[in-house]
This record gives sequence, structure tokens and C-alpha cells, in this order.
Amino acid sequence: MKKSILVAITLTMIFFLRTESVRGQTLEDKEQAELAQALPQSEFSGEKASVASERDSMAIATGVESGNGGLNQGSEVIELAQNLGEERVRVETKDDGVPDDTIGEWDPWEPFNEKTFWFNRQVDRFVLKPVAEGYNAALPDPIRGGIANMFDNLDVTRRLVNSILQLKFDGAGRELARFAINSTVGVAGLFDVAGHLFDIAKSDRDTGQTLGVYGIGHGPYLVLPLLPPLTVRDFFGFVADEAMYPLSYFIPTGAVIGMTATETISDRAANIDRYQGVEDTVVDLYGSVRNAYFQRRAADLKK
Repeated sequence: MKKSILVAITLTMIFFLRTESVRGQTLEDKEQAELAQALPQSEFSGEKASVASERDSMAIATGVESGNGGLNQGSEVIELAQNLGEERVRVETKDDGVPDDTIGEWDPWEPFNEKTFWFNRQVDRFVLKPVAEGYNAALPDPIRGGIANMFDNLDVTRRLVNSILQLKFDGAGRELARFAINSTVGVAGLFDVAGHLFDIAKSDRDTGQTLGVYGIGHGPYLVLPLLPPLTVRDFFGFVADEAMYPLSYFIPTGAVIGMTATETISDRAANIDRYQGVEDTVVDLYGSVRNAYFQRRAADLKK
């Protein structure tokens, strides 16, 4: 059931992205046409007047009128466009030739994203947050911590596979050691013995990060119902990460849904204090969340 939902979301996203891509290309062509009309009248007007004046002066002096003024101006426009293109590539690329995800926050679907962001906020405000507060009130800290540790231990496949794909073999070794220790001495992952007693830190790797390491750009910003902020690249990474969750292949669908809901509530309960009052103090919450997301993902690629 969980895999069917993910497949349906993926197919819907592909259709949505193709539609938006066609519309975005049309808008881009229109903008380029408007820019082509504006350039001779604005940025190059002074230079054009100077060239024309110089050409007229030469014609008076020699008695011959030049007929290649249009070609000269065209070559200057082409040269400037090439320089601008080279400058953009230089700015958007790091010294090692890998695109830098910290440049720009591409959000062509902002109207759709803002509406979905508002919807997710209402779900969090009126459903998820009250349930998380009740969860905190009903369960003591040690039990909540144990549940969080158990879910983290079950997520080892995602971190291990992506550590290997990113050639982070030290991280892959730490993930294997953590899983072996916490699954045995830590009682099925309820206790983070590997972290507390052996100081073995986890390697938090995901498929979206792996795609970025191999040079795939983050793509447009995307906000979907009941999901965290994403980009197109991270959406497909999210689908792949969900497919790596081991228990979904061995337990009934109802149990998977229940565990997913419990994990979501556990994560929200752990972060209630962190987000307390943010909505009241931040003027542009949507823009702040988007900015923080791009900054965090750019930092993830540098780890």
C-alpha cells in the first residue's frame, strides 16, 4: 500500500513537472523576446549613439558612408551575451566545477507552493501539534527517547546505502557498527549505546544528497501536502529513501501506516520547543523556511 501511494505520487509529479516545464519554457521565450526588444533601446542606446556619431564623422572626412554598422552592433551584443553567460557559469560553479546549490532559490511554482505551505501549516496547527503535545504529556522522556531511537535504528538502510554510493566508507562502517551494537546491546535500538558509550556518530545520508553529489541540480523548490519542504531532486530522493525502509516489506500495511504516523508524531513532539513562537515572530515564514531549506541542503552536500 505504501509503495502504491509513492508510485502514484511519483507519476503525478512527473505529469505536473512536464506541464510546468512547458509553461515555464513559454514564459522564458516571452521574456527573452521582450529583452531582445528592450536591449537596443536601453543598455546599448548610448553605445549605439556613440558608434553612429563616430561613423558619421568618418563619412564626412572620407566621403564614404559605412554600411556595416548593424553588423558591428550585432557582434557587440553577441559578445556581451557570451560574457554574461560565462560570468553566470563562473558564479554558479565552484572551483572544482561542481554546481553550487547555494546560488539562487529557484521557486517557479511559488503560488502553488504557498497554498500547499498554508495547508500544511493548518494541519500542523490543528492536528499534528496538539497530538504531539498530548504525546509529550502522556509519555515520560525515557520512553519517548527510546521510541525515537528505535525508529532511527530502523532507518539504517538509507544511511548505509547512500554512504556507500557517496564513497563515504567511514560513514558506512559507522552505520554498520551502530546497527549491530544498538540492535543487540541497545535492545532492538531502544537505547543508543553506540552513540553514548562508544561515541560512534551516525552518518546522516539520503538519496537526494547522493544525487547532488553526482552533479544533479536541486531543481525547483516544491511543497507537497503532508510532506516536508523538498526540491524536485529531493522528492525523487525521498521516494527512493522510503523504498529502503525495511519493515514495509515484512509487516502488514496497517502496521506500516501506524508506525509512520507514530514516527511523525515522535519527530514533531521532539521539536515543539524549537519551533515555538516562530510563526509569530517571522514576517515571511514561507520565504524563511525556503531559505533555510536551501541553506541546509547546500551544507549537507559539503559534509
